[in-house]
Amino acid sequence: MLRLQNRAPLPAASRLVPWSWWAFLYLRLALGVSFLSGIADRFGLYRGRNVGYGNFAGFVQYTAKVNSFMPPSMIPFLAWAATIAEFLFGVALVVGLWVRWAALGSWFLLILFGTAMAISFGIKSPLDYSVFSASAGALVLALHEFRTIKVASGTSDRV
Repeated sequence: MLRLQNRAPLPAASRLVPWSWWAFLYLRLALGVSFLSGIADRFGLYRGRNVGYGNFAGFVQYTAKVNSFMPPSMIPFLAWAATIAEFLFGVALVVGLWVRWAALGSWFLLILFGTAMAISFGIKSPLDYSVFSASAGALVLALHEFRTIKVASGTSDRV
């Protein structure tokens, strides 16, 4: 147990709070930045090797493959809906606004994406790309009890 100059041992929960804060910050930023990276790719902001779609037309083609069971007339709508949702969720998660709602939306979007991938490509595809893992992380983030704590410096911070 951790002791501070003849004081009583700190309870385990108070020692873990800073780690918990860092873990949820990491999860929030990882999800948000991943969404924004996908947006950057589909609008051509990445150049060179390892570019996924390269432009929005390439993303629409990929959307058609992932949603092969949907009518072709729905594909542009699905591509734009996914793009708008990913942008809004990504910004909200990175900035830390409406985290619970952004995480719930991210969970739902990723479940839909993983399910569509499984239907069109087989279950191995969403598992290999960790879509369900990201979805589970978003759900954990959404269900996390955010509370204000006193940190060592005496200031308040949200966990």
